Amino acid sequence: MSQADSLSSKPPRWYLIQTKPRQEGRAEEHLQRQQFECYRPVKHGEKKRGSRGPAEEELFPGYLFIRMDQTNDNWYPIRSTRGVARIVTFGGMPVPVKDELIEQIRERLQAPPAKVAFQEGDAVRITAEGFNDVEAIFLAADGDERAVILLNLLQREQKVTLPVSSLTRLEARVS
Repeated sequence: MSQADSLSSKPPRWYLIQTKPRQEGRAEEHLQRQQFECYRPVKHGEKKRGSRGPAEEELFPGYLFIRMDQTNDNWYPIRSTRGVARIVTFGGMPVPVKDELIEQIRERLQAPPAKVAFQEGDAVRITAEGFNDVEAIFLAADGDERAVILLNLLQREQKVTLPVSSLTRLEARVS
């Protein structure tokens, strides 16, 4: 097998593209028109007042992923695409992103968000590793997946933000 044959047998890889400010969608559209496979991770939220469709929030504002054949080292069409600022490089060379990372991002975005099932003032137990079932008070939700709790540390109350998944409700104790 020649060296050219071994290069052409390598599968396409993902690379990171930095876009111009708030032009992720434009860059994705123009790259797709050039037959590039792109991935722009977005979270779909609830419809905002006055908007026409559901709200989209960029998971990585200013960036998107592009899948390319490793033998194609002509980056000029990408760099000159509308909305694209640059190809992210290290040492002057574009570095591939692992396929596993792209799959993890896709799976995470497809999973339903954890719902905050706590009310302000609820007694909760922290089940995260390293806390050894520490008890706290739920204060508020911080987005879809995080919670602000009040923790008593060394005779002082501290506000701490943790993933909702690391909390369980304490059942009311009967006296």
